Amino acid sequence: MDDRTENQPPLTRRDSALRYLCAAVPMLFHGTVLAVVVSREHDRLGLALTEAGLGLAGLVLLRWRRRLPWQTALATALLTTFSTVATGPAYVAYVSLCTHRRWRRIAPVAAVLWLCTAFYAVMNGVGQATAVSLVTGTVILGGLTLLGLYLRGLRDLAASRREAALAAGREQAQRIEQARLAERARISHEMHDVLAHRLSLLAMLAGGLAYRKDLTAGETREVALAIQENAHQSLNELRAVLGVLRSEGASAASETPEAPQPGLDRLGDLFEEVRAAGQRVEVTDAVEGRESLPAQTGRHAYRIVQEALTNARKHAPGSRVRAEIGGRPGDGLRIRVSNPAVPGSPAGPGGRLGLVGLAERIRMAGGTLSHSLRDGCFVLDARLPWEA
Repeated sequence: MDDRTENQPPLTRRDSALRYLCAAVPMLFHGTVLAVVVSREHDRLGLALTEAGLGLAGLVLLRWRRRLPWQTALATALLTTFSTVATGPAYVAYVSLCTHRRWRRIAPVAAVLWLCTAFYAVMNGVGQATAVSLVTGTVILGGLTLLGLYLRGLRDLAASRREAALAAGREQAQRIEQARLAERARISHEMHDVLAHRLSLLAMLAGGLAYRKDLTAGETREVALAIQENAHQSLNELRAVLGVLRSEGASAASETPEAPQPGLDRLGDLFEEVRAAGQRVEVTDAVEGRESLPAQTGRHAYRIVQEALTNARKHAPGSRVRAEIGGRPGDGLRIRVSNPAVPGSPAGPGGRLGLVGLAERIRMAGGTLSHSLRDGCFVLDARLPWEA
């Protein structure tokens, strides 16, 4: 029966050699004592050889001390009944058994080992030497028990440290993966917001060229230049987003300086850009203390307005859009964008994905988003936190 425990690490050759060395030292000591006795009493040669043979047998049995710990410890303990040379292997096997910390097996083997030692001590009579041997054997047995328990404690500590290191490694890998996923989600939002805006402008400008027959050559040239400019900006913004995506994970992306992102101060440029493309936009700006608005909040506000204008171009082309922006520190930033709801207007490719992306962005920013039909208009309301 395999009695190994989970905290019994495999031994190297050096470790195994050390165990056998610990067993061999007492064997050499007792063997030297026997040699001296035989040199004085030649008739004890046969008994000395028997003790030496039993000691070597105990040394051989140590091979199974980890696979069969209590059986090996018990067998080597019984050998000490007739051989002091076998005490070395018996001590090593007993310490190995104690490292398993199973008292229902340690206690019986310890009792057998003590009794065998006592039997050998009293076998040739009882005297002062016998008492010294019993006391010494008892002290040694207690010390070996403490040594085995100490070694088991060291193994438990090493195992807990290994487990803690593995757990820390798993947690670190999980944090890196979560950061990578969060970064990719952020990049996907940026890509959707930027490209949807640019491509919808291109579609509007191209539609004007396709359906309007009354444009002069100069007006046609202006529209073509606007298409060229928007296409060029789309490529630049796409390269910027893909450049972040190519970085090695979220940590590498965070080390790469990002290009300045548009905020609330760039909304005027956005309105001028869409008006130049033909979208009719009315703006009411009632923001107070905008200089104290956090940059991240301003960036979210810009993207919300940008996506709302894009949705209006997709679902209500040619309609007038009204954008209302207001708020102050402590009250939050309020954004409302409304446009006439065109009955039966097609959703187009990626329909409603813009609203899904907006909801996700505002949720991450700690704000709220609502949209509804009111008096024939589609109204989008967003609110972002703005601490005083």
